[in-house]
Amino acid sequence: MLESCKCYLILKTKKGHQLSSKSLKLSAKIALVFIVILAICAIFAPFILSYNPNEINLDSKLLPPSMTHILGTDYLGRDIFTRLIYGARISLSASFATLALILFFGIALGGVSGFVGGALDRILMRLCDVFLSFPTIILSLFLVAILGGGLANVIVAIAATHFAWYARIVRAIIFSAKNKEYVALSAVYGLNAAQSFKRNMLPPILRQCATLAMLDIGHIMLHISGLSFVGLGVAAPTAEWGIMIADSKDYIWSNPSLILYPGAALFICVVAFNVLGDGVREYFSVGLKN
Repeated sequence: MLESCKCYLILKTKKGHQLSSKSLKLSAKIALVFIVILAICAIFAPFILSYNPNEINLDSKLLPPSMTHILGTDYLGRDIFTRLIYGARISLSASFATLALILFFGIALGGVSGFVGGALDRILMRLCDVFLSFPTIILSLFLVAILGGGLANVIVAIAATHFAWYARIVRAIIFSAKNKEYVALSAVYGLNAAQSFKRNMLPPILRQCATLAMLDIGHIMLHISGLSFVGLGVAAPTAEWGIMIADSKDYIWSNPSLILYPGAALFICVVAFNVLGDGVREYFSVGLKN
């Protein structure tokens, strides 16, 4: 009996390891390269850019693209390209910080709910139902109005509106795995609860959460920029894509490029994360079929 359990568990492990032999599709690789390059530029912006993103120079306002200013300058003479790169620092860092909070609370609450069950499970799931019953943007606006403006409060508000999805997924995975034959066999083989969780439940949880996170981060970026656009997030004159769009709305007809550049940067970044998320989803699904 123990030998058959051992063979079964080895086969499950080998099946999981087949994921490493697969690779992302080309579009996902291109998206990943773009995101990595953008992140590197954002991190090292003070060392690779010569302009201050917030320095006002009215003598150089609304200049067209040139060798000196690659994308020109805005209505206050600030270099647009520099502000785009510094804006990427805020968008990426805030999005990943929000995602980290979402994953932490989603996995923690979903894990506790799935393992403990009973009354605690019902209470936690009803809490999740409350957050899932409202549109995320409406609930974000409500929470920011309560907490106050600022990037930190925006991160907390967005995390609070998204964690319930992850908690639901983690709980469902744990409930499903607890009823699997190989989980029961692992106990017979001698694995304790922690070892069984690490071997049998953690891999599918990480796969599902990684896929959802990659698909969700673009949505989070739009939330952050949207709240900054309406004045509830990052405050001017900080270089952030939502702020750049809001500050340039009065120039939409005379200098549409002021809105076009940050809007295009946000659009391309969101598309890149969506493409990467789709590639990650396909990567895991192909591995699981083999």
